Amino acid sequence: MRLLIRIVKVFVGVCIVGLIGLGAWLYTAPPELLRVGSGYAAKIVCSNVFIAGRPDDEVLAVDVQAPGHPLLRLMQVSVDRPEKRVHAALLGFIAGNDAVYRDGLGCAVTPDGVPPVVAAGAARSAPTVAEASALWPDGGTVESEPRVAAILSDAGLTGPGMRAVIVAKGGRIVGEAYGPGFSKDTPLLGWSMTKTVTAAIVGTLIRDGRLSLEDKGLFPQWRNDQRGDIRLADLLAMESGLAFNENYGTVADVTRMLYLERDMANFAADQPLEADPGSRFNYSSGTGVILSKVWMDRIGGGEAALGYPGEALFGPLGMTSAVMETDAAGTFVGSSYMYATARDWTRMGLLLARGGVWNGRRILTDDFVAQMRQPNRTSNGRYSKMQTWLPGKDAGLPADTFILDGHDGQNVIVVPSLDLVVVRLGLTPGWERYNPLRLVSEAVKATTAP
Repeated sequence: MRLLIRIVKVFVGVCIVGLIGLGAWLYTAPPELLRVGSGYAAKIVCSNVFIAGRPDDEVLAVDVQAPGHPLLRLMQVSVDRPEKRVHAALLGFIAGNDAVYRDGLGCAVTPDGVPPVVAAGAARSAPTVAEASALWPDGGTVESEPRVAAILSDAGLTGPGMRAVIVAKGGRIVGEAYGPGFSKDTPLLGWSMTKTVTAAIVGTLIRDGRLSLEDKGLFPQWRNDQRGDIRLADLLAMESGLAFNENYGTVADVTRMLYLERDMANFAADQPLEADPGSRFNYSSGTGVILSKVWMDRIGGGEAALGYPGEALFGPLGMTSAVMETDAAGTFVGSSYMYATARDWTRMGLLLARGGVWNGRRILTDDFVAQMRQPNRTSNGRYSKMQTWLPGKDAGLPADTFILDGHDGQNVIVVPSLDLVVVRLGLTPGWERYNPLRLVSEAVKATTAP
């Protein structure tokens, strides 16, 4: 019996020492996956608290923990409102990461603990709310049509986790609905719909002759190898040939870039070439950040670049809620991070539905917008030349339909031939298998029936 007790004591002692060692290791040298998780938690909570005005405990529980990796359920966050900083860590002390809010520029993850280079937002040429209503093509009126209202009341069509749905036809909103806790005033994250907004910003510079689709040698580190042959057009079509792993289930290029890298653009630009430019389609969020860096450098960087989206796009469209967020190095995260209300996302869709013209003012060239509904060369008709998805012939929608598509169920579907825009925003993980095209198909029927 004494021998058994001694063995048990030794075993318990070994377990305690092992747990202490494991804890020390996790605290001093945490696995990258844990730091990705804490960076994600800090960033999502930070943006939703300081941009969308939502409660931090709700965001952590609903947006971070419920739909995500099981490890995220062990994340704890603390919000420092005076400093506008959010800290997240596993169990509150392991693998910590921070996100910092700046007025006008949203939140940036600071994986190295060093504050972002841009501490405050640049002045934006955004109109007041009253002026924005006047900038709507039909004066900002909302006239709910019964047939559309019936569609938007069908949870099977609007989908699980719906937060906002708008149908706009002929320049006016003909139906809108919101999930519990959300309203017309709630800015919502577009995730990869931001890629199309980035393309539109690039398009304003192409319109003015400051960029060309044939531009090459876009990064200093590309100029001594074949990456120097990558054209702006190749980046926009996701055909750059650069390696980039878009797997969100582990520590891949995309998660490393978003949550472990201070300078996202140079991280993405440093990736090797794995195919000849223009020869292969590879969906890459790295490309969206590269494009941001390209246009920001072209206009000189600094305050001019930080204020440019408001001056060239958001201001003219009356998008008073739009916030594009930068990384810690000061580059817009043009792949993933833009917040705007559903009505302001609708404004973006209407601009594209009308060939780049807003209230008689040419924002984008007609040819540039037309390429958003033209397939690139190598995606088998799935992806356009301008950072949009294409529904395919089997969808049963007009042939000119194209889609701004974002993670977890963010969609702006544009049908230029019908002057129709359908916006659907929410928190709908892929395993729900929600298809927004059913909603669009019903909206087409409801708005075109005699």
